[in-house]
Amino acid sequence: MRHEPEALLLYRPVNQQELDLIAASGWLRFPPRLPEQPIFYPVLHEDHAARIARNWNVPYYGVGYVLRFAIDADYADTFPVQNVGLPGHNELWVPAEELAEFNRHIIGQIEVVSVFKAG
Repeated sequence: MRHEPEALLLYRPVNQQELDLIAASGWLRFPPRLPEQPIFYPVLHEDHAARIARNWNVPYYGVGYVLRFAIDADYADTFPVQNVGLPGHNELWVPAEELAEFNRHIIGQIEVVSVFKAG
């Protein structure tokens, strides 16, 4: 009998370009980080991801998405949780060079849970 890992739900605010790359992967993985992006930071709370998508992505890109995905909880525990401001503004900080391995621990597909648009 195969043991299914316990899953941790995480959220990720993205713009259209990143969403298109995720869709091209079959909704299975996040694209590599750009050279100026040393950290991949999925967030632990949907409202924090929504705030980023709405307040940062919409003004800059015209649209922001919130994605939800599950990851093996034991694997997720290997990354430090960083608080980046208010209570509940918690993120996992995954070094960019570890993103391919992080992607291998995603359980199921990545899904869009919110869309925010300008105007």
